[in-house]
Amino acid sequence: MQLRISADPVGAPIFYRDVPLMPSETEGGVIKPLAASAVPLIDWRLRNVSETSSHVVMHDLHTCANCHSFAVNGKAMGMDLDGPQNDKGLYTLVSVRKQMTIGNRDVISWSSFRGELGSPLREGFMSQVSPDGRYVVTTIRPPGVKSSQFYYVANFEDYRFLQVFYPTRGIIAWYDSATRKLQPLPGAEDPKLVQTNAVWSPDGKYLVFSRAGAKNPVPEDGKMASYANDPAELPIQYDLYRIPFNEGKGGKPEAIVGASRNGMSNSFPKISPDGKWIVYVRARNGQLMRPDSRLYIVPAKGGEARLMTCNTPLMNSWHSFSPNGRWMVFSSKGRSPYTQMYLTHIDEQGMDTPAILIENSTASNRAVNIPEFVNVNPQGGIEHIATPAMEFYKQFDVAAELARKGDFNKAVPEWIKTLSMNPEDARVRNNYGLTLMRAGRTKEAIEQYRRAIAAKPHYSEAQNNLATALAGSGHSTEAIGLYRQAVKDNPDNAEAHSNLGRALAEQGQLTEAIAQFNDALAIRPNYSEAHNNLGVALVKKGDLEKAVGHYREAIRFDAQYSDAFNNLGVALAGQGEFSEAAEQFRKTLELNPKYMGAEANLGRTLLANGNYEEAISHLDNALASGPDSAELQDTLGVALAAQGQLNDAVGHFERALQLDSEFGEAQLDLADVLIRQGQAHAAVALLEKAERSHAPDIVERARAMLQKPTLQ
Repeated sequence: MQLRISADPVGAPIFYRDVPLMPSETEGGVIKPLAASAVPLIDWRLRNVSETSSHVVMHDLHTCANCHSFAVNGKAMGMDLDGPQNDKGLYTLVSVRKQMTIGNRDVISWSSFRGELGSPLREGFMSQVSPDGRYVVTTIRPPGVKSSQFYYVANFEDYRFLQVFYPTRGIIAWYDSATRKLQPLPGAEDPKLVQTNAVWSPDGKYLVFSRAGAKNPVPEDGKMASYANDPAELPIQYDLYRIPFNEGKGGKPEAIVGASRNGMSNSFPKISPDGKWIVYVRARNGQLMRPDSRLYIVPAKGGEARLMTCNTPLMNSWHSFSPNGRWMVFSSKGRSPYTQMYLTHIDEQGMDTPAILIENSTASNRAVNIPEFVNVNPQGGIEHIATPAMEFYKQFDVAAELARKGDFNKAVPEWIKTLSMNPEDARVRNNYGLTLMRAGRTKEAIEQYRRAIAAKPHYSEAQNNLATALAGSGHSTEAIGLYRQAVKDNPDNAEAHSNLGRALAEQGQLTEAIAQFNDALAIRPNYSEAHNNLGVALVKKGDLEKAVGHYREAIRFDAQYSDAFNNLGVALAGQGEFSEAAEQFRKTLELNPKYMGAEANLGRTLLANGNYEEAISHLDNALASGPDSAELQDTLGVALAAQGQLNDAVGHFERALQLDSEFGEAQLDLADVLIRQGQAHAAVALLEKAERSHAPDIVERARAMLQKPTLQ
């Protein structure tokens, strides 16, 4: 064995994440990465390899921070953040100092750019800061692509490789911190492709990114992978491409020879500081942290790629060049199922050395990952990163959790406290409005929704919530306009489509309403409420058979949905299926014993099926516990008359006519009983009044009864 010592200094510290581990649920005596609930236990460290230990620079974060990058000049840091309620929608861009602070003003919400791009965003992916720190390049969803069509994700029980994750669609976009604009990069915005993992050249003049044909991430057979490199994984093989940045104008992408069309998947490129080399990850499928991932080096202009000497037997990825280009840090599981950091030296000819484990980077019950060299002084370049923005997210989640539990009176002051920390946050305004709405404070809720939209004009969720509040307050025209704007700003907002459909159906615009319900279900096929609402619209159109199908789907996806059971019963009764209809009403009452509408419907159905005694019991219950109704009084009278209880029946018919003196059905039913009691004169008076009804069927029946011999 021959040992050599390089004269090249490392010259910069390594920034990395230090993750605690926990016992595996599936394998005794084994530990695995910690669950998301323990995010505050994650440390972010800075390690100078010339020293024997590292120091913590960021700790006790309430929300997860992950993919990061530093400007080549060491003056800016960018990092993906999971925002409130773990929504993965934020990014921070901050100046690098000894004492750093991530405040609300330093946080970018990708979703705020949905209007400019014509497509709602949830997150950017693998974002990278430009060499001068001004720009950020990221991967976003193409216009018209749903969230579910963006990534292939499968989670495993194997603690060594817990997940496979890679984009299957995506375009490259760039953010300008000076203008605060986000826009696609021409030449890397083809929706028929997935374009991802873009990184900057050291001079900022071009980008290198991974590209493949776009695919639907959900396999046709619905089978997802159950372990890493399972043949059931969605196959995707990326090639590396180079494209000019050209001040955001982009250009023509060119495949990098040696790192494309080689029968493998090529991803996560990093360009050496002198611009001569690209080191990238090659694997059989997907990207980055795969069991078979290996590091390759290729000339930046393309050429013959070479398997690097530093590779360990298992998973080699997430690499970063030192500022002088002579050293590279990377992650591997070669000596442990938990990620460790390794160092290799690279000379001017691109030849690298065997890997050296960077020891003492963390405790034995923790793992290290996503390492990156930072171009700062190794001694104290970054001493601490304060995160007041995270305290805001923590307070947000406190209020949101109280609201989720239905404790609205306690949630309200917590939302007020959250607003005091960031009064311009549209999402806080919207969620505060939701809490006020559920507490019955509609007027105040409407004000908060309006302020949310003022702060974020294309905020589809707030538009939908404001529309719902207005619709409930009798302002249906304004509500419909807001619902339309909500689906325009976010075509993937299934709830807004369904609510718009319901509002249109209430105005009798059934054709468009049905189209909106179908749009909602195209986005969320398991959306129970949309299935139920579509069923209601179809009943109004007279299509009971299709309505029954959608009610059954609503119940299949939500077995506690009492309205859907009740509506299914009504539709079945309309088809003459009284026995099954009664069964659905009984299920409704099991779920909600106070549902008097279902009680009344069950009584009507039992009456239609000839079960008079039981029908009387349920109709009595409905009247005793629910609002008095002329129709229900009449129905109970009919049931009593069928049982021969004529005097009791007369009392209910008379009560029906007290509630509605022009109720033709009650007039006819009372007349029929009076005839049976021998009170012909009183019956004739009622029938003559019914003859003057505006309902042709009532008039016809009244005349027919007047022709009976007993009344002549």
